[in-house]
Amino acid sequence: MTQASIEKTVPAAIPENVTRPRKVERLVTGQETSDGAGVRLTRVLTQPLQRRLDPFLMLDAFGSDRPDDYIGGFPDHPHRGFETVTYMIAGRMRHRDSVGNEGLLQTGGVQWMNAGRGIIHSELPEQDSGLMEGFQLWLNLPARDKMGEPWYRDIQGESIPAYTNADNVHARVIAGTSNGVAGAMQREGTQPLYLDVHFATGGQFVQAIAPGHNAFVYVYRGELSIGADMVPVKRMAIFANDPQADGVVLRGAAGARAILIAGQPLGEPIAQYGPFVMNTQEEIYQTIEEFRNGRFATATK
Repeated sequence: MTQASIEKTVPAAIPENVTRPRKVERLVTGQETSDGAGVRLTRVLTQPLQRRLDPFLMLDAFGSDRPDDYIGGFPDHPHRGFETVTYMIAGRMRHRDSVGNEGLLQTGGVQWMNAGRGIIHSELPEQDSGLMEGFQLWLNLPARDKMGEPWYRDIQGESIPAYTNADNVHARVIAGTSNGVAGAMQREGTQPLYLDVHFATGGQFVQAIAPGHNAFVYVYRGELSIGADMVPVKRMAIFANDPQADGVVLRGAAGARAILIAGQPLGEPIAQYGPFVMNTQEEIYQTIEEFRNGRFATATK
């Protein structure tokens, strides 16, 4: 499958002008772990970073061509109070949930699920060999939306807008807006930006980011240069918050690839217990009680 066959080509982008790029505040090495039914992954954005990277709660990176590392998938499990964004670089995974949604996440595609007041879903591989690679991002919901109706959107790869800049750097715009290109998703409360950036022949990529937004980049191929800092593969660089900065400038050699993520902080309390994210411990206790008593949601349909 060619790159062009899994994305939506758009007219030429409008280059953004970044005059004072953000610097790297620190580099983060992810934690190797497993989740679901034994799926091996790297937890890049962990709970201690939630307030620093508000509104983002978690980022997992997974990638293996060994079936034992992913074949168990993620059987039925609950969520409440946030959104999950699963981006598949390679592979096939089936989604089913208690609201009645079903979708097949395939190479280049995205599943965007709003758990709202409660949903139970499963994510199970539809392959028993080959490479499965991708990311799952957890995006917090504003307090006013945490008990809303859950919903789900399946975004196939060919529906994700993409463009190539003058340096032959290719960007897939999953969410937000990049160089005048609107992404597949727009979210008002948190205004997330989610880009997959490919440096085909090396070069520079420029992205405007509002000064008040938190931002980071995760390198999953090659390495990037950001100002005086080098960001090696499998590292996350957190961008410093500078009220005078107007964006980021990434430089990469041929073959480098990274996801660039930014969003507007909610500035609200975060109370988390596993797959439940609310604003107070009392709300967490209520959620656990509802789940244990069968009043949360039914199993996947």
